[in-house]
Amino acid sequence: MKSILLIGLGRFGRHIAKKLDELHHQVMAVDKEDTRVDAVLPFVTNAQIGDATNEDFLSSLGVGNFDVCIVAIGDSFQNSLEVTSLLKELGARMVVSRAARDVHAKFLLRNGADEIVYPERQLADWVAIRYSADHILDYIELDEEHAIFEISIPEEWLGKTIGQLDIRKKYDINIMALKTNDIMNLEISSDTQLLKGSTMLVLGETKHIQKCFHI
Repeated sequence: MKSILLIGLGRFGRHIAKKLDELHHQVMAVDKEDTRVDAVLPFVTNAQIGDATNEDFLSSLGVGNFDVCIVAIGDSFQNSLEVTSLLKELGARMVVSRAARDVHAKFLLRNGADEIVYPERQLADWVAIRYSADHILDYIELDEEHAIFEISIPEEWLGKTIGQLDIRKKYDINIMALKTNDIMNLEISSDTQLLKGSTMLVLGETKHIQKCFHI
């Protein structure tokens, strides 16, 4: 369990609060609008109405006591930058800030952010890849070069084992799991047979996966 300070409770911030609640983390939520704070009260440990660009207010929260501080402000880059900088000055251990563009990310990283998230870009990438081919069911980008794809098993692979296909050597990718009727099987070996009705979770360099599965 981690203690997390979440600043900015728009749609993105609310979704983060709900997910952190599901994961049983302790969350302090902050926004200057009382209606936004009221909306997340069922999902957070504590909440404050206040302007996080105000140093005295931010200092009163004890930012150094949180494992992670998330700046989810999306309606004002200036405010996001000020809050990110103040958090670091006040001793925040880990600051994760939201960015919409690369230029925003550069300024945020220079002014205290340890990590950057691009919710709009990441969702756009997911939608483009997920719906550009019928055999792609899900997609998770790990970094600029690596990803995990949930993908339908090619017709010519059905009935064969992973060892027979020699997938790692031929394609330089790894089958991490098989999913059948929403049940995940992580016990994968060279003897594992690929059967109709299942999907594969494949890990590797994005370019290798795209080449192998004609994405």
